Amino acid sequence: MFYAIVGQDVPDSLDRRLAARPAHVERLQALQAGGRLLLAGPFPAIDSSDPGPAGFSGSLIVAEFDSLADAQSWAEADPYVAAGVYGSVSVKPFNKTLPA
Repeated sequence: MFYAIVGQDVPDSLDRRLAARPAHVERLQALQAGGRLLLAGPFPAIDSSDPGPAGFSGSLIVAEFDSLADAQSWAEADPYVAAGVYGSVSVKPFNKTLPA
């Protein structure tokens, strides 16, 4: 089943986010290589695809896991959590409807 993982950044997280990004992306690439990643990306803090120093307000990851507990464990081990980028993370089951 798919799960939506939403991480909410703490204020002024950009420097920590940039430092932890390679390890964060490596984990996403592992999901992708396993055919389990539906989509992933950050939420710009302003209405721009390149928010510059405004940074990001969080991230969305939609990926396949065996259970909610597995998705939560994966999310809790994210380098952005360890680096203090995310102030909170929510994990919810997700049903993909479109595109088919």
